[in-house]
Order: sequence, then structure tokens, then C-alpha cells
Amino acid sequence: MLANQFHSLFYAFGFYLFGLVAIASAVAFVTRKSPVAAAMWLVNVMFCLAALYVMLDAQFIAAMQVLVYTGAIMVVFLFVIMLLNLGHPSELADARGRWGYIFATFIGLVMLAEVMALNRANTIERMIPPDLAARAAAAAATPLAGGIIGPVAAPLFNEYLLAFELTSVLLLAAIVGAVVLGKRRTDAR
Repeated sequence: MLANQFHSLFYAFGFYLFGLVAIASAVAFVTRKSPVAAAMWLVNVMFCLAALYVMLDAQFIAAMQVLVYTGAIMVVFLFVIMLLNLGHPSELADARGRWGYIFATFIGLVMLAEVMALNRANTIERMIPPDLAARAAAAAATPLAGGIIGPVAAPLFNEYLLAFELTSVLLLAAIVGAVVLGKRRTDAR
């Protein structure tokens, strides 16, 4: 009984924590003057969304969120920003002044307290629902045809193939356009 209450409380706390950090990061993303700092806040939003996916027991989608969006797409965005030279070195620091550092320290201490609370007294083992082992054994006994990626990949490459390919062509056109614009700027100097 107590373990179930703690489990519910932990998930509610995690949901609100990651949700509020995602919203605050999104607001910071929209309000930044520096495009590099804005892109970094967007990376923070993507990590918070991945944490929410993990809490929803969608680990594959969380991993894809981190690998595809946070990894690949944001690297392309930062490449284009750096290529166009939109950021200035003086604008890279977001935490300016004493209040920015105090706020960053507070957030760091809150996250450290959460990690320490999870590690204290085998909390993680008590949070696992009792029927989780039975569900895992049943899932291992009846594997999906094509593995776990099949149900995700089949619609992507069947029903949504056109949208998938158009997105890749659009990203390629954006990269080529950024290179052309960046080259034109350097030639004009």
C-alpha cells in the first residue's frame, strides 16, 4: 500500500518536474536573442520530453527523441546557425548576473536531491510494480514478429513513406540553402 502511494507520488512529482522544466525551457527558447542559446534551450526541452516518454514506459520513443531530434536535428540547426554566424560570443552566456547563477544552482540542487532520494534505501526496487516481472516474462515468452521496432517502422515506411521522404528532402534543402547563404556572405566580404 505504502509502496503504491510512493510510486504514484514519485511519478506525479517527476511529471510535474519535467513538465515545468520543459515549459520554462520552451519560454526561454522563445525569448532568447542569441540563436545559439535558443537552440540549447530547445535541446533541454527535447531531453525533458524524452524523460516524460520514459515515465510513460515508451523507452524506444524516448531514445529516438534523444538520438534523432536532440542529436541529429539540433546538430544540423547549430551547424546552420554557426555557418550563418548569427550568434555573437558575448551572447552565448545565458546565466548573466548573480540571479542566473543562483537559479542554476537551485535547479542543480533540486535534481541532486531527487537522485539522492531515489538511491536511498533501495527506493528503486520498491517502486517497481509487483506485476512488472510477470509482464516482462510474458512478453519474453511471446516475442513480437519483427521485434519491438517492427510496429514502429512498418507504418513509417508504408503509410507515411511520402511524408518521411519529403521531410528528409526538406532538411536537405535547408542545409544546402544555408551553405549557399553562408558562402554568399563570405564572398561579399
